[in-house]
Amino acid sequence: MDGLGRKVLVAAFDGWNDAGEAASAAIAHLRESGAYQPVFSVDPELYFDYQYTRPQTAIDGDGKRVLTWPEATILKPLKPTRSSQLWLLTGVEPARAWQAFAAEFVDVALREDITGFVALGSMMSDVPHTRPISVFAGSDIEQIRSALDLERSTYEGPVGILSVLSHAADAAGIPSASLWASVPHYVAGHTPSPKATLALLDRLEDLTGAPIPRGDLSSQSAAWEASIDAAAADDEEMTEYIRQLERTRDTWDSPEASGDAIAQEFEKYLRRGGSGPGSGDGPSKPGRDDPRR
Repeated sequence: MDGLGRKVLVAAFDGWNDAGEAASAAIAHLRESGAYQPVFSVDPELYFDYQYTRPQTAIDGDGKRVLTWPEATILKPLKPTRSSQLWLLTGVEPARAWQAFAAEFVDVALREDITGFVALGSMMSDVPHTRPISVFAGSDIEQIRSALDLERSTYEGPVGILSVLSHAADAAGIPSASLWASVPHYVAGHTPSPKATLALLDRLEDLTGAPIPRGDLSSQSAAWEASIDAAAADDEEMTEYIRQLERTRDTWDSPEASGDAIAQEFEKYLRRGGSGPGSGDGPSKPGRDDPRR
């Protein structure tokens, strides 16, 4: 085993796994950058709680009202390529029957001869928006870690659907890896984070060898960073807090820093239950348990 093979299923879900919509936006970008065809969708009645994830109503081009239900779907690329093929798994994190949900998708992956699985996630972290977005890249499979220079997480505790799918894929003989982008917690719940989406796609290309068009993500990232700069300029407390985060990040990036820093941040996030610090409504102010205190 020297990698993830030439037919890789890339997954991201709306919900707990998707701070700043970075992971779901990465899948959306891949889908918009190529031609894809759905090959399988789960029955929404089995897995979704409609009081939590409600169906959407809209009026179509013929003036008729239609309902769109929550979904989770595998899409296959229509154009052949000499490099690795990226298949997509996208949708909403299910509310129930996670083992059956994962089993359905693993069965389809085996039927379609999928050779590798990559989970994309994004987490709220104590990081500054002014520095490069950190991406934790890990795998539970020793050969994959060695071949792709990945980390091994030592986290123990609650997980999301990405971990369940990765575990099921590994058990079925489909090697998996995970990529988690760290999104500044003081903006993660309020605006999409194209800078984190770009970081995930950069790392995904490194991992799979599949060329990924970036489109205008670089300019979107610059605009995103500038908008936060402008908002922080009017808040002296926030400006000082960002400077503190910058100093911490610069220490991490120094030659003397431990290579485990990003992994430790990832595990700290999971132990918080995925909520992130200051995850209430609006940018949080220092509190009793806040690192800014």
